[in-house]
Amino acid sequence: MALKLIFMGTPEFAVPILKTIHSSEHKILCVYTQPPKRKHRGQKIYSSPVQQYAESSNLKLRYPSDLNEEEYQYIKTLKPEAVIVVAYGKILPKKILGLKNIEFLNVHASLLPKWRGAAPIQRAIMNLDKTSGISIMKIVSKLDAGPTLIKSEIPITSETNYESLSNQMSKLGSIKILEAIDLIENKKANFIDQDETEATYAKKIEKNEGKLTWKENADKVIAKINALNPNPGSWFKLKGSRIKVIKAIEVSQQGRPGEILSNKFIIACQKNAIQILELKKEGKNKMKVQEFIIGNKLEVGTLINE
Repeated sequence: MALKLIFMGTPEFAVPILKTIHSSEHKILCVYTQPPKRKHRGQKIYSSPVQQYAESSNLKLRYPSDLNEEEYQYIKTLKPEAVIVVAYGKILPKKILGLKNIEFLNVHASLLPKWRGAAPIQRAIMNLDKTSGISIMKIVSKLDAGPTLIKSEIPITSETNYESLSNQMSKLGSIKILEAIDLIENKKANFIDQDETEATYAKKIEKNEGKLTWKENADKVIAKINALNPNPGSWFKLKGSRIKVIKAIEVSQQGRPGEILSNKFIIACQKNAIQILELKKEGKNKMKVQEFIIGNKLEVGTLINE
């Protein structure tokens, strides 16, 4: 038997999960997403990846600026059996959550109760966590605090970046959401309360966090580069130009924090050093470090100021 569902999501992360549900036997009554926004210098209007998929698949679509009384009445009229939320970007009002006979589920990109909040993928990488994963939980009024139905792990390595981990989580969420819906459908769902004493919060990434600090150990610097790639990116200034680091590795060399140790673009940190492999100079396209070195002389011993 198929369930009648509403899907709420916005970024690319949510699209594979929406696709999987759409391809299943379950019926999507409506898709909710964030309203189109003006972006970049030309102020062109961009619709969300979820909106683009919904429109191309002829799914009913709504993108209200607020989940107000009109949306409450609309959802009530649709009578869904479940509402699936994946990085929607809006908090569901208590009134909507109070609708009877509807299971509200959220696919969250961390192993709850760790990293509740806006930037769980980035914070897990920056914190040098060895594992992360996805949690499917019941939505309650407190942020990401509802009891969990399914949790599934993904390992994090020194090469894991935001993009790769996000893609892994999205694919895993696509598999696990159908398991969750099946449990609800067959009345076998067993929700487990989170341990509040273990809760941590993944606050939103601010642009100024991208500035690299050489007084940190190399593994922490690499973690920041990986976590903030591609946006907002990690950077430092060299001879007045901002250098955005796309990819780097840790190497066992020592020097004063911020010192250029080699013309292979090795920079000393508090412990060990990083070797830049790929970068983007301000106003230029991204390039391999070999291309950069051809046109930019690196002076060994130079101290990069913070």
